[in-house]
Amino acid sequence: MNTGHDGSMCTLHSNSPREALGRMENMVMMGDIKIPKEAISRQIAESVDLIVQVKRLRDGSRRVTNITEVIGMEGPVIVTQEMFKFEYLEEDANGKIIGEYRSMGLRPYTLDKARQFGFDQPLLEACL
Repeated sequence: MNTGHDGSMCTLHSNSPREALGRMENMVMMGDIKIPKEAISRQIAESVDLIVQVKRLRDGSRRVTNITEVIGMEGPVIVTQEMFKFEYLEEDANGKIIGEYRSMGLRPYTLDKARQFGFDQPLLEACL
């Protein structure tokens, strides 16, 4: 991601999208380079578009539970916007979790980037 090329993908272990951003900052600060934390946060905010969180649920299944977009910086804080969330509804007789994916009803900040790939209309329809 530090080369400025689009299309990076990585795996990071955390309990929430917000925590994932903090862990990225911490991993960079653990390195030998002396960069101010605000510069590290800005680099992350400019490099990361989406955080897709996958969790193992108590029934043993793995589900995407959050899709969050990174909007940018507001002062020293990385600003995010939750786009989709898995909502628990109930469990069936076998203990399998039943739920649904809900859009937060917000216009995606990444819509212009999606337009470059011809994906703007499906993204907008899914979000609104």
